Amino acid sequence: MSFKTAVSPSILDNDFYKFTMQNAVIKLFPYAKAQYRFINRGEHPFPEKFATHLRQAIDQMADLQLSQKEKDFLQETCPYLDPTYLDFLQGYRYDPAEVVVEQNGTDVSVIIEGYWYRTILWEVPVMALISELYYQLTGQERENDVKVIEKVQTKVKKYKELGIQFADFGTRRRHSLAVQDLVVRTLQEKGKGTFIGTSNVYLAMKYDTKPIGTHAHEWFMFHAAKYGYKMANVMGLEHWVDVYRGDLGIALTDTFTTEVFFDRFDKKFAKLFDGVRHDSGDAIEFGEKTIAHYKKLGIDPLTKTIIFSDGLNYEKVERIASHFKGKIGLSFGIGTSLTNDVGLQPMNIVIKMIKALPEEKRWTGVIKLSDEPQKHTGKEEDIELSKRLLQIK
Repeated sequence: MSFKTAVSPSILDNDFYKFTMQNAVIKLFPYAKAQYRFINRGEHPFPEKFATHLRQAIDQMADLQLSQKEKDFLQETCPYLDPTYLDFLQGYRYDPAEVVVEQNGTDVSVIIEGYWYRTILWEVPVMALISELYYQLTGQERENDVKVIEKVQTKVKKYKELGIQFADFGTRRRHSLAVQDLVVRTLQEKGKGTFIGTSNVYLAMKYDTKPIGTHAHEWFMFHAAKYGYKMANVMGLEHWVDVYRGDLGIALTDTFTTEVFFDRFDKKFAKLFDGVRHDSGDAIEFGEKTIAHYKKLGIDPLTKTIIFSDGLNYEKVERIASHFKGKIGLSFGIGTSLTNDVGLQPMNIVIKMIKALPEEKRWTGVIKLSDEPQKHTGKEEDIELSKRLLQIK
């Protein structure tokens, strides 16, 4: 059986925030190194020789390169990505030697290590490959294309009735590229007025919609390794503004808990950034905290936006939208429930940065303190140290 279909057809088959962060890393931290690790949260048992097939698919990614058409698309759609970065991206090639894949029984290990500006692009496509290959190699049959399209059309209709705007954030845990392609095509055809874009840059270009995204947890995790936990949010936000000068103005809040983030999100940042993204913890509680924070700073919440993106489905979106209607700007990033709703159990997997080496000093363990403790990542001793320093109970 051939598994070539699992390999990305384009170097842009990745989440947009990987490219925006890569651009910033090249400018600010060209000597920094990073290490990432695959975490099998769902404890999925991998079939025999899974690592072999994954290795083959990763090796094939070395052939991917940015085409002139793709470069022109980025130039036109994302003017804040300057010509030097686009030239770099055109010359960039994945180096499979940066990825080590091993299998012990039903357990699979994936470690990614190298210069941060290079390794930053691996996470999303490797996760997508793991998901797609898992379903193929375990012989799980998804629902047919007609059924997938019907489901998407039903969801679009319901979201339109809610009067909300949403984007597809489903690349990392998609069933397959074929399913995500179907989903985005259907959303673009049927979702006018409610569907606003996709995090997947390849599909954004293919279906003439907007690539959506800013930065991820690893941006702030690295800043903690370089500047310390207390300065991580401030320096992360300052550096983002330095690079993008007001563009890409949605700040991610929960790398070291939202409480700690808002302590540092003063009037300067609250005015500079267009809004914030929610990615863990109770959505209603987060929204109320955000509104209260803006009001405390004398800022009208209706001039700002919250992007909700934590495991959303229709029921969650409906609850959030009805609660905050008329209180603050709202948008939604919907992932797995769009791109892996095919009659099978979605995988619960992540790939996270676990170490950083700023400017050739020494490797430092990095952590994430989610608003949901079960989503914390990093070594226990580093998590405990960060909690003491940040005065988190």
